[in-house]
Formats: sequence, structure tokens, C-alpha cells
Amino acid sequence: METEMTRSKWFIPGFSVALGVVMLAALWIGGDPTGGVISLAILVAFGALVLLGGRSETIRGLRGDGRDERFRQIDVAATAIAGTVTIGVIIVAFVVEVARGHDGTPYTWLGAVAGLAYLAAVVVLRMRG
Repeated sequence: METEMTRSKWFIPGFSVALGVVMLAALWIGGDPTGGVISLAILVAFGALVLLGGRSETIRGLRGDGRDERFRQIDVAATAIAGTVTIGVIIVAFVVEVARGHDGTPYTWLGAVAGLAYLAAVVVLRMRG
């Protein structure tokens, strides 16, 4: 799934800055310009860390210019762990919201999307393999 663009050492830093600008605009529109500036500063700092991280194998792997088969395996495992933790948090948040007498939104939608994405991935990967 990697492309030349995502393997470029400029992709993650550029994406971080772009996301920072989006967050700045969204928070500014939402009435929190200070939060927007802070978000932009954090994302620019992260982008700079990734771009200027030097020869660190971890930074190069995150950046995309130092990926090898071992790092791809680490990336897949890290993505699976992050997804599992996120789905667990969504389930707990849904249960808490329902226990408070609310309808569980937006956790119902997040859980449904996660479940459907998982099922679709299993079907597609099974058909390919």
C-alpha cells in the first residue's frame, strides 16, 4: 500500500503541518484560536522532529525512508494494537454513555464503522490469500 509519496521523508512532516493548519482553522472557527495555535505548534514540532530526527532507525521508519520488511512487520503489529485499544475504548465509552442514560452517540457509529471495516478487511484479505 505504500507509494513513492508516502515513502518520502517529507510526507509525515508535510502531513503534520497540513493537519496543524486544519486544526488551527477548525479551532479558530469554533472560538478557540489559542487552542488552534497550540495544536499547530505541537504538530509543527512533531513534523520537525520526524524530519530532523537524524539517523534514528525508528524515526527513519516512521518517516518512510528507512522502511524494510522488519519495520513493515512492526508497523502492522503497532497498527493492530492501536486498533484493538481504540475499539476497546469505544466499547467502554459506549457503555458509560448508555449507563448515564444517553444514546451512546457518537460511539455507536464509531463502533459500527470499526466492526464493518474489520469484517470487510477479513473478507478481502481472505479472497486475496
